[in-house]
Amino acid sequence: MDFNRFGSSGEFRREELIRSIEHGIEQLTVSELEAVYYDLISKGYIEKGKL
Repeated sequence: MDFNRFGSSGEFRREELIRSIEHGIEQLTVSELEAVYYDLISKGYIEKGKL
C-alpha cells in the first residue's frame, strides 16, 4: 500500500484508512474481534462498555 499516493489530503487519507480497517474487521471471527476489542481497551483507545 502506498501511503503517499497522489499527495492525499489528511482527511481523504483518514477516510481511506477507515474503509480499509472496516473491510479487514469484517473478515475477523468473533474471537479475533474480541482480541482486538480488548487490545484497544488496554491501550486506552476505547472504554469498556462504551459503544
